[in-house]
Formats: sequence, structure tokens, C-alpha cells
Amino acid sequence: MCADETNNGDAPDISIVVPMHNEEGNVERLWEEVDAVIPELDGSVEIILVNDGSSDRTGELLRALVEKDPRVRAVELDGNWGQASAFCAGFEVARGEVILTMDGDLQNDPADFPESLAKLREGYKAVTGWRKDRQERYWDRVLPSKIANWLIGVVTRVPIHDNGCGLKSYRADVVKGTYLPRGFNRFMPSIFGVKADEVAEIRVNDRERFAGATHYGLKRIFIVLKDLLALRAVTATNPDRRRTFYSAVRTLSIMSALSVTGLAIGGQGVWWAVGLVPACIAWFLSHLVCANISRFVETQRTKGFKIREIVEREERPVSPT
Repeated sequence: MCADETNNGDAPDISIVVPMHNEEGNVERLWEEVDAVIPELDGSVEIILVNDGSSDRTGELLRALVEKDPRVRAVELDGNWGQASAFCAGFEVARGEVILTMDGDLQNDPADFPESLAKLREGYKAVTGWRKDRQERYWDRVLPSKIANWLIGVVTRVPIHDNGCGLKSYRADVVKGTYLPRGFNRFMPSIFGVKADEVAEIRVNDRERFAGATHYGLKRIFIVLKDLLALRAVTATNPDRRRTFYSAVRTLSIMSALSVTGLAIGGQGVWWAVGLVPACIAWFLSHLVCANISRFVETQRTKGFKIREIVEREERPVSPT
């Protein structure tokens, strides 16, 4: 089925969205574990597996699952757009009133879905998993994550212990219509406008990756810092406020660039050095902020991804099989 076609079958209650990039060794086991937990979810279910430009057999295996299980829908993106865009593509095609998410590497445990769903039904807009006992190396994985989570909480005012945990649940209306640039999945759910008292946390099981290689490393802390600079602006619900912030930072960037140029051409002595360093820093930081605001605004226009095909059965049940 082409991306612009729709299926008029009865909508499910719950959509499970999983982005996948080069996860051929995890596809079958992921389906088995999700299938095992579906009877506990108290509602009809569809499983949306998003192939984010995989170069291995992931796409082929997803198509086989569609033939095997009519609840499965495989979303084929036309390239590797990143996990944030893969999530958004899944959100866009999801038909359920509730959306459950997990990563495709099987470090998340689908057995935690029932508790997450139950918590969401208490009235929260979002529920996020907390991998309190991480099964990863401390110095290059756990420690950078702790620092990043603290910084994100300070900036967003939504203090979540584990923003990087892929196991989350949302009310569908919360995530639909907002598109995330590459890397901005680290700021869910605050970037969707969810306030601190509207999100709950549950402790979830963290496991070692079943197959394949991790796509993250120590550099994440620097990427988070770069993106955080613009986060307060991009999460502003009022577009006028965002434009005002952008204009102010843009002006600062231009003034800083002029200062750097002037100091570089005619400066000398100690005061030249004292003035040049902060001017360079101000220009660099303001440039990053402007670039990220522009990137976010542009993504709202382009969505940040392109769906090549939605592979699904023409007639599919939405009730658990």
C-alpha cells in the first residue's frame, strides 16, 4: 500500500510503535515478546514497526511479519532519518487512542507495557520508563546519561530520571502533529508540551542488547548540550514568542560576529585577547541556538521524514489474536 492510501478498517485502541535501524537479529524475537504481552493490554492492538533506512535484512523481515500477523504494519522510510523521525512517522500513521513505544534493540522489555498503560489511564498525558538498574558500562553510557537527564530536567522543568528510555506511553493527541528534528527524541515528552505534573514514571526492566550494535556513545552528552541551548525556544507554545526569541538571539549572533571581526582586524594587547574570547563564545553559542530553532521550524514544515511505503494487509483484525 502506498503512503497516501488509507485502510478503512476499524481503528484499534492501542498502537505499539517501534523504530528499527539495522535490527535484523532482533525482529523476530521482538515480535514474539510483543505478541506475548498483547493479551494483557486490555484493548485491540496494532503493531507499527518503522524501518529507518536499514541496510541489512530488517525490511525483508518486517514484510514477512506483515504476512504472518495481520496486526503488524511496516512503515518503510525512504532513508535513514534518525530515531526521532522514525518515532514521528509511527505516530503519524498510528490509529490508536493510546500509543506505546519501545526501542528496536530489545533492551526495553515489552512486559512493562501493561503497567505503563495502567498508569497512563490514571489520567496522565505521558508515562516514561526509568531504567534504574542499567545493564550498560558506567563511564561511557550510564554516567553521560545521568548528566544529560539532569540538564534536560533543569532546562525543560520536567524532571525525568531517564529521558533516553524508549519505553513510553502517550495519549495519541499529545504526540500527533509535532515533528522532531534528529536527536530531539531525547526531549520527549516535554517537547510535546507535557508539563511536570502530567507525566509519570515507572521503573522498568533494562536488558543487554540482544543482537546488533549500539547506535549511541559518549558523544551524546555534547549533542544534548548543543540541542538544549534552543530547547526553551522550540518548546514555546506561542509562535510569536519563538520568533521574538529567535530575533533576539540572531541579533546577538550578528553583533558578536561584528565584534569578533573588529577585534581580529585591529585588536592588540591584553584587552584585545580579553574581548575576543567572549565575543567568539557568544557568536558560537548564539549561532548554534539560531541553527537549532531554524531546524525545528523547518521540520514542522517538512516533517523531517518521507514515508516510501506502508506495508500492511488489506484486511487485518485489530483484536489480539
